[in-house]
Amino acid sequence: MASEDAIIESELKGKTLLVYMYILKNPGDPVGVRKVQRELEFSSPSVSSYHLNKLLNMGLVENVYGDYKLVRELKVGVLRQFVTLGGIMLPRYLFYAVLMTTMLITYLLQQPFQASPESITTLMMGIVPTVILWYETHRIWRDKPR
Repeated sequence: MASEDAIIESELKGKTLLVYMYILKNPGDPVGVRKVQRELEFSSPSVSSYHLNKLLNMGLVENVYGDYKLVRELKVGVLRQFVTLGGIMLPRYLFYAVLMTTMLITYLLQQPFQASPESITTLMMGIVPTVILWYETHRIWRDKPR
């Protein structure tokens, strides 16, 4: 099974990956060739048909009366860095960044700032990971295939 996933990962790139991501965003909705062409702005229906058939041959989608439906969700490449919630793909680091930001704000609201070594250390231990997590979230979001 792992070797099959490795083969799929090597073939799932470029426009085929874009089509797969589009289907992942709409997991319950079957999509047709023309809908994929319009949504992803492909030059012709044959381009979207080619990539949908490629996904069909990989076993990731099935053809239901001319429409394609997600059968298997496989996290490959950049998709490993995302979580799908209600059809929206969000970077995994987003949740950690929000948690750290919330903890930092809570600390700042509950503790009046004092210029003591303990306060400065605690503040830096909150600011540094928060900045790093927001940077990583932004970087992953920016590198997401369009």
